[in-house]
Amino acid sequence: MSPQRIYRAPCPGCGAPVEFKSAQSTYAICPYCLSMVVRSGEVLSRIGKMAEVFDGHSPLQLMASGRIRLDGRDQPFTLIGRLQYQGEQGNWAEWIAYMPDGGSGILSEDNGAYVFTRPAPLGRAAPAPEQLRVGMTTAVAGQPFSVAANITARLLSAQGELPKLPPLGQPFTVVELRSADGEVLTIDYCQQPPQVQRGRAVRLQDLQLKGLKEESTKDEQGRQFNCPNCGAPVQLQLASSKSCTCPSCNSLIDLSAGIGGELRHALQHEPVQPLIALGSVGQFEGAPWQVVGFQHRMGREAGDDESFGWEEYLLYNQGRGFVFLVDASDGWSLVRPATGAPQHKPGTQQASYLGTQYRLTSNYQAETSYVCGEFYWPVQRGQQTSNSDFAAVSGKGLLSREQARGEVTWSYGNRIDSAAVAQAFKLGDKAGLFRRQDAGPVAAGSAVGCGTVILILVLLLIVLVIMSNCSGSSGGGYRSSGGSFGGYSSGGGHK
Repeated sequence: MSPQRIYRAPCPGCGAPVEFKSAQSTYAICPYCLSMVVRSGEVLSRIGKMAEVFDGHSPLQLMASGRIRLDGRDQPFTLIGRLQYQGEQGNWAEWIAYMPDGGSGILSEDNGAYVFTRPAPLGRAAPAPEQLRVGMTTAVAGQPFSVAANITARLLSAQGELPKLPPLGQPFTVVELRSADGEVLTIDYCQQPPQVQRGRAVRLQDLQLKGLKEESTKDEQGRQFNCPNCGAPVQLQLASSKSCTCPSCNSLIDLSAGIGGELRHALQHEPVQPLIALGSVGQFEGAPWQVVGFQHRMGREAGDDESFGWEEYLLYNQGRGFVFLVDASDGWSLVRPATGAPQHKPGTQQASYLGTQYRLTSNYQAETSYVCGEFYWPVQRGQQTSNSDFAAVSGKGLLSREQARGEVTWSYGNRIDSAAVAQAFKLGDKAGLFRRQDAGPVAAGSAVGCGTVILILVLLLIVLVIMSNCSGSSGGGYRSSGGSFGGYSSGGGHK
């Protein structure tokens, strides 16, 4: 899979060799002095210096090779360049994939989720970014797409050879659209005319990648610092974390400017104790998932004077990225961001996704009230979103829509039996603490007698009567989040 021709010339900055494997590559970053080099014919010119790329937990690296299914056949590719971007709620990377036929693609990486795209015609002049409002539907080549994100981004760093090179640090707009069948279309306004990429989500294990970075070679230096509030040492587990909490004083620390930047913090009072300890590893879907973050959220429906709460655990697996384990009063659920855009007309009660029909169960405003651990987006107490929850017409499926500034995120998943959650984390001896409304009736062999059960039921009836007299609310505390979560999705090409 080696290229037929490689152009090599000395770097104008330090004299080290700079290679171009793709004829489409106009720019390159010298691996020795980080000079930004532009190619004009057979001449290289130095146009500046690039910031050093920060290596995180990604298993990808330059010169890794694999195969992608395109146009009905497997096509080989090699990763020859990388661009790192910063968005309003997090960072993402774009890996330039060179193909032996001279074509190229982009493997976008966002916190363990991947999308492979190739240049595509829009079929018309790209509209101004302000015309593409988040949540609206527009047609591309006769196919409906929903606007999932409209954000401002900046180039942070780059390496290798590149077909494009946005001005370092200067803001530009990126709009992402998604279709009901899972297609992702990105319009990049960093230059004129805007660049359009179209593709789908892919799983890393399906790309048959070779030459990946070994986990043992990760450089975790510099990921420890002192808390800006109390001075206690804080150790990060994930290189991509944009916020974390101090284990000593519970301060919420903003890492979006990097470890070397100014660390902003906010004190948190009345901490909530997670039922599952941070760092615990549970088995779901045949894979180990580590608990890296936890947050408590509150919701309130319009016109309701009572709030309801739920908790979310952020789980991480190196090969599969992030998922959310949601603990609500009506049960547990495991959810992940949806790559495509479920079919749903605003104001209607129905939605569909991947052939499953869903019915609206609630609309509400959500707010983050407490967090601990690490997160790949900058979490803040008081963050608010507009949420809609849907339940599958048949089965245990859940679907949720969450809108924040600049992006609409859909997530989907399934309910999980509370006993299965306890067993996944080897906490069977504490299964009673995991039991929710989804739990079945008390077993016949239980130590609780009939009289005790009747007494409990009578007491519950009295409490319900008292509550109904004190408030006209139907008791929002028993409503599930349906898998909604704060922060941006990890399922797209950017965040």
